[in-house]
Amino acid sequence: MMTARVKEFVDCLLAGDQDCAWEIVLEEIQQGKSSLETYETLITKAMQITGDLWENNVISVADEHVATTTCDYILSRYRFHKKIQGNTSEETPKAMFLCLEQEEHFIGLKMVSQLFEEYGWNTRFLGANLPIRYAEEMAKEWKPDIVGLSVTIPYHVERLSEYVKTLDQLENRPVVMVGGRLLPLLDFTSHCSEETLLIPNLHELNSWLNSYKSGVEMNVDA
Repeated sequence: MMTARVKEFVDCLLAGDQDCAWEIVLEEIQQGKSSLETYETLITKAMQITGDLWENNVISVADEHVATTTCDYILSRYRFHKKIQGNTSEETPKAMFLCLEQEEHFIGLKMVSQLFEEYGWNTRFLGANLPIRYAEEMAKEWKPDIVGLSVTIPYHVERLSEYVKTLDQLENRPVVMVGGRLLPLLDFTSHCSEETLLIPNLHELNSWLNSYKSGVEMNVDA
């Protein structure tokens, strides 16, 4: 269901109006909304609606790109405004985030990365369309505790097995975390290992982060 607030935000994104979109987010902040609430009920909803409009040929590819780049700017500005910054001490857990090769939808993963930062993690956001060899090189060099993977297009799911297998075999054995809008719709288990964490939404991620912070291990499945 699209609220008037979300519709207004969608219209700002499609118009490429950064100031208009930011004013809506700023009002969310002034109302005391948490990052989780803003990400889940405003930004995620708006990007889902934008994707639906594109899939139904209501808007063009160019329109969708304008909305995405505007939303990317808003998330960066939100991070700066909230003074979100990961902890970079040697004792701090590290998390690395990337989209599978040919996967261009990175906005959801950027919100995930910023949530990790709010919980004090040291993060590296590698963005969209990263081939496995480069992900492997970075993971070997930086040795993250978590590697978050995003897949949102059905025909990209087949690549997931190679990523999970490669990362599971690294010497430091990072936990592989998989998310994306397809998780509630498809069975990912055949493409993952028993150790893979499947995170279907930001609320589940927030619960996992809270549990980790409390020193409680938590397995999450779609």
